[in-house]
Amino acid sequence: MNFDISELGVQEKYRLLNGGVTPRPIAWISTRSKDGIDNLAPYSFFTVASCNPPVLIYTQVTQRSGIDKDTLQNLKETGECVVNIVNSHLLEKMNTTSASIAIDKSEFDLAQVRQSNSCNVIPFSVAESPIRYECTLREVISVGDLPAGGTIVLLDVKSVYVRDDLYTDEGINQELIDSVGKMGGDGYSPTSHYVTLNRP
Repeated sequence: MNFDISELGVQEKYRLLNGGVTPRPIAWISTRSKDGIDNLAPYSFFTVASCNPPVLIYTQVTQRSGIDKDTLQNLKETGECVVNIVNSHLLEKMNTTSASIAIDKSEFDLAQVRQSNSCNVIPFSVAESPIRYECTLREVISVGDLPAGGTIVLLDVKSVYVRDDLYTDEGINQELIDSVGKMGGDGYSPTSHYVTLNRP
């Protein structure tokens, strides 16, 4: 079957995009508000935008209210964040932090996530995250302000933390990261089955 996008409602378009572009890596982003409140939220529209310069990209899907989520608001005000990579051990805590809570409350406390000081930015890192990218805000690009529209956020990577046992002369050991991908709906995809193929 083929779907004509011009004939679809917002939720139908969302389900077709969200359910087909899978699995998606998860950026578990920690920020701090100008008032000193620590925020932690997951975003699955996330990838690498550039390696030289090193830039990460995530997209905030516009809420029905049209108001920026705390992560983007904090980034605009302070310019700093940490992108924490999620493994299966952290999956349930990450899911807990997707809840909507009062702006003066911290998801670190809500999900009982252990925090650690970052090296080059003020926001805390997730202590148990196997890989963490400390970043500053590069650019915010609005794709549209309609409900379920997108705001693209580009982040300059300032430093990268890699857990000691994951790093080898060849780089990050892909089999040991145990990273989790986001599927459509409420689904997640652990990387328990790992396959390598030599490029032709």
